[in-house]
Amino acid sequence: MSSATVRDLQNYVFNSKEEILISSCKVSKLFKKKKISFLCLVSVTTIPTSINIIQIKQADRQIFKRKRNWGLIELKSVDGHNESSDNLEFDLHLDKVYRWVALNGQERHAFIHNLWKYSDRYILHDKPVFKNIPKMWVTEDSTIPEKFDNNLLSLDHEFVEDFQVNTEKEQEDLKILMSGCEFAISNAEAFMEVLSRDLSLLDGENIHCVLASEDQVEALMEHLELALNEVEKMETQLNDYDEILCHVRDTMEKMEHKNSTLSTANMNNQWLMKQLEDLMMKLDLSSEHQKILEDADFTTAKGLAQAIDAANSLKRVINSDIDKSLLQMSAVSEQRKKFDKLKDKFSRNICRQLNNLFIHFGNHKGEGEKNLEGLTLPQHNGVHKELYPYTELIHWIKVMDKKMYDSLKDVYTTSMGKLYDRDLKNLFSIAREKIAVNGNVTSPTIIIGLDRDQWTLETSTKDRDRYDSILEQVLTSLEPVFLQEQQFCLKFFQLDIINSPNSENASAESDAVATRKMEKQIDEDIRNMMSSLFSCLKPELDMIIDHIKRQDNFYCMYVLVRLNQHVMSAQSSFLSNTFASLLIEVKRSLDHFMQQQIESIKECRISKKSKCGILPYVSNLEIFAKNANCLLKSDRGADLEKWYTRLVDTMLEYIAVHAVDHKTPPQVIKMENYHHLYSLLSQLKISVLDNQRKEAKQKYNDALTAYVTLYFGRPLEKLNTFFEGVQARVASGIKASEVSYQLAFSKQELRKVINQYPGSQVKKGLEALYKKVEKHLSEEENLLQVVWRAMQGEFIRQYKTLEDLIHQCYPGSMISLEFTIDDILTFFSDIAQSH
Repeated sequence: MSSATVRDLQNYVFNSKEEILISSCKVSKLFKKKKISFLCLVSVTTIPTSINIIQIKQADRQIFKRKRNWGLIELKSVDGHNESSDNLEFDLHLDKVYRWVALNGQERHAFIHNLWKYSDRYILHDKPVFKNIPKMWVTEDSTIPEKFDNNLLSLDHEFVEDFQVNTEKEQEDLKILMSGCEFAISNAEAFMEVLSRDLSLLDGENIHCVLASEDQVEALMEHLELALNEVEKMETQLNDYDEILCHVRDTMEKMEHKNSTLSTANMNNQWLMKQLEDLMMKLDLSSEHQKILEDADFTTAKGLAQAIDAANSLKRVINSDIDKSLLQMSAVSEQRKKFDKLKDKFSRNICRQLNNLFIHFGNHKGEGEKNLEGLTLPQHNGVHKELYPYTELIHWIKVMDKKMYDSLKDVYTTSMGKLYDRDLKNLFSIAREKIAVNGNVTSPTIIIGLDRDQWTLETSTKDRDRYDSILEQVLTSLEPVFLQEQQFCLKFFQLDIINSPNSENASAESDAVATRKMEKQIDEDIRNMMSSLFSCLKPELDMIIDHIKRQDNFYCMYVLVRLNQHVMSAQSSFLSNTFASLLIEVKRSLDHFMQQQIESIKECRISKKSKCGILPYVSNLEIFAKNANCLLKSDRGADLEKWYTRLVDTMLEYIAVHAVDHKTPPQVIKMENYHHLYSLLSQLKISVLDNQRKEAKQKYNDALTAYVTLYFGRPLEKLNTFFEGVQARVASGIKASEVSYQLAFSKQELRKVINQYPGSQVKKGLEALYKKVEKHLSEEENLLQVVWRAMQGEFIRQYKTLEDLIHQCYPGSMISLEFTIDDILTFFSDIAQSH
């Protein structure tokens, strides 16, 4: 690096900060060699001295910018990659590893040596490691290139390190001294001679004073000698006292140790006594309780209360918190074995008693058997009332003997399940009999795409209401019984409390997660027990719904509504889940039913009679809508709405498809069916079908226009042809008023054509047209007069067009048609009235 650059760095970067440049190296990053920087080792001139490593970037000549600054103490290691002096790479491990490439090997040598030198001098602990560096670079007697010596700016850095700033007093004294010699600044040599002479005089006076005070010094030395003798005597006495105190200290330490040992022994004895008393209390079970547990009486209220009290005492003893080390004591082990045997025997006695009760109550006929002729499910309050006194014993069994507890649950669900199976089957059997009063066993066929006379069975509104009423009675009768049984099982078997063997691990989980897991486990336990008790519920519900299905194609709609109501209102979680699963199945049946209706529209076969009339699926839509109204107005209306739009969209599409398969003009079939569909949708007022209603109206208008255009045509055909020629001449450039001068389009030719259409001839043609329209249209839709008025309007439009052309092309000719608009209105009115 040139001396000019070094001087610029010192002048423009470091002087303003009172810093001295020790060494510098021009470098670039290892993989970004175009970005050049200066790594500088710098010392501050202030006290205390500190050494820093600074990265400088040069933006332009004499414009330098500090980029990074580290204290030398932050340097952890210097890695030269290899010991070759020709290598230019080196790494500095500061806050992270910085990889550099020097642009000059000698600069790299000088910079690394100065790093080692000042690190060794100023860093006392955790000195940086220099690795893969030539050994001669990291020694005191190392020689570095003269050009790159650390004294780069001809500054004695060692002097700088020893330099100390004068105090204010020293500066004042220096000013007084120099003020006494006015020539001190102008003549330094004379000032130095004055200072030397004054120094000699001061040295002489100092020597004279020392010689003059020799007697006082000798006297002082004698006094000092006497003082030293006295100090030696005092030290001897202090040593004697110290020996005595050491003996006393040793004696006191021995006494303190003995007292501490006695205190520890006393505390240990007290703690041991307390532990033994606590252990005896935890393992204490009165003889009276032991006798009750040996031979408990569960048949009387008093005996049951005594058994519960004794069982709770036994549970307290067995579950008492005893230190693991105490459990190894033989007395403790024997006592706990005795209690375990007592627990096992008492547990077996409880299970024997409860098993007998469960089996006995399984044969219970129920309080409501006398009402089984109606649609009610008997309750078993009596059974629950008899079992409630044993609730605490069941809870005790759950804690003390989980295997016995599970066995009791199985016996209860098996025994009571038989009772509920009998009751449920009886209830559903009566319901099925009430539904199938007509003895029908054949599934009805009500398909929208079939003619009405092809339907095998059409259910009346009265019958459908009866089916719905019977289903409602059955579902309503289930709720109180299931809720009562669920609450009993929840309380009696303590299903809402989980004795988890891994409860210690649960502390590691969040409270929210643990709560959710517990609630999920409780719900699962309740559902499992209720499923075992009421195992026949789902099959019986499937059977009754299938029974209704055989009576009515539309069963899926009102059954869906009824099930949805009970899913929302059921307080029994098991019953609600059962209804919900059944609801999904019925929803699938609805989807299948609606898809079947749509397919029937696509596959509709039209009768080949003379007139087509209204297509079956269009005429049947009214009956379908009436039957589906119960679902549409319920909370499940959205399920039907999406199918409604698909159903009507299919009709709109296939009316046009089926219109081409009949000898009746397709325009008539489309016109009549779109009109019927539009009228029906307007009556139904189903908001979700508003777009379909508007589309039906548009298609109806299009079909009407198409029919009138096709079959009315141009009754004054020759006149229309004549004026088409006139318009062609005008289009070729002839003025409209001059067309009459053309021979083929003269006034005489126009009169000849007009004479061919007298009023009587026109009326005769219209009568023939009316008969044709009457033959095409069906009577059920009654659109004849609508079509006739449309044709009247079309005739008047054509008439006005011809009149306008005569006035434009033959002005002043006094030529006009032989009949007027009033005549036309009269013709159409007379023809309509005559038929």
